[in-house]
Amino acid sequence: MPELITICLTQEQQEQLEHIRDTDKRPYMRERAAAMLKIAEGTTPRQVALNGLLKPRGPDAVYDWVHRYQQEGVAGLPIKPGRGRKPAYFPKSKQEAKEAILHTVRRDPGMFDRSRSRWDLGLIAQVCDWLAVNHPSSLSQLLKRLGISYKRGRSYVHSPDPNYDRKMDMIAQCLLKAWYAPEKYALLYQDEFTIYRQPTLARDYEEMGKFQPLARRRHGSDTELRGIGALNAITGQVTYHQTSKANIKQLTVFYDMVCDMVAEDYPELDTIYMVQDNSPVHFHPDLLIHLQPQDFQFPLHVPGNWPDEPSPKAKRIAEKRKAERGAKHAKLPIKILQLPTYASWANPIEKLWRWVRQSVLHLHRLSDDWPGLRQRIRDFILSFRKGSNELLRYVGLLPD
Repeated sequence: MPELITICLTQEQQEQLEHIRDTDKRPYMRERAAAMLKIAEGTTPRQVALNGLLKPRGPDAVYDWVHRYQQEGVAGLPIKPGRGRKPAYFPKSKQEAKEAILHTVRRDPGMFDRSRSRWDLGLIAQVCDWLAVNHPSSLSQLLKRLGISYKRGRSYVHSPDPNYDRKMDMIAQCLLKAWYAPEKYALLYQDEFTIYRQPTLARDYEEMGKFQPLARRRHGSDTELRGIGALNAITGQVTYHQTSKANIKQLTVFYDMVCDMVAEDYPELDTIYMVQDNSPVHFHPDLLIHLQPQDFQFPLHVPGNWPDEPSPKAKRIAEKRKAERGAKHAKLPIKILQLPTYASWANPIEKLWRWVRQSVLHLHRLSDDWPGLRQRIRDFILSFRKGSNELLRYVGLLPD
């Protein structure tokens, strides 16, 4: 006759197990304490395993709990270090495994002698041979637990500028000066963008089925327009000029608008830092003659046939401005800061242009009313003329 396995508890042991059953933060410990109490009341370990717990357990597991409790008491119930099934990425930790896999999949498979352009589960399992998985579905589940998934890509261009970090550091330093001394310094992000007459395609609400939102185009050419804007990084104020071409003449007009606008709030301002991309027109001598002397610390990429000195016409215009404004105000207090090449993400005003496209240009119905469309764009952008924290948050210059 098989030996009847039971547990005899003292009052102290009974209370200790009840306390673990009712309050322990580890679910498995609450389960094992409950099992010991039931067996002490006379239920067999087999009955407890099959019907006495929240979910059925193997009888051998419950017998093992009883033997460990009889030998060590409560100290025998916790899971011992090193026991249990090893994770598929053992001996690495979870974070180490995640970093190792990401370090692999973010590189070209050709670096591992695989003639493929992208990774799949089979390639990952071959290269990361330390993973203890033997089936693609198991690897897929493991990657999901590690926070790695199969995702659609996006277009990406990395700035090739060798001075990327130095340029961004200089902009950050000037931004701090504008933040802590706004009465003396201002920092503006400047850019130009192209506006087209025809509406752009985008999502909108429409009846389900064959119906689709319509981009109502006109019969005629897709006329274009240029917008020139500058965003104050501290106040969110926007200066905007709409013109047919963003040439030297129109940029000079725009710079005058910027200086007049800033001077309204800070008449004692010393310097306006203008953060710009590397469009050659920004560095033309006929434009720079109207600004305070520039100290470009990084190479300028301009056409080789451009002159080093302003043209006679530009000099005459500068002399005329000097006579009209006086020697003190003849040179605009603008200092140009160069953005890294091909780094549009480093210019927050680009997100304002995205907002314009989303709010005004996508699926618009004014292709036959060109003046009306231009006015709607102007009204939207100039709604930020007095400054906006909402805009600063949208472009990432103000934390939520």
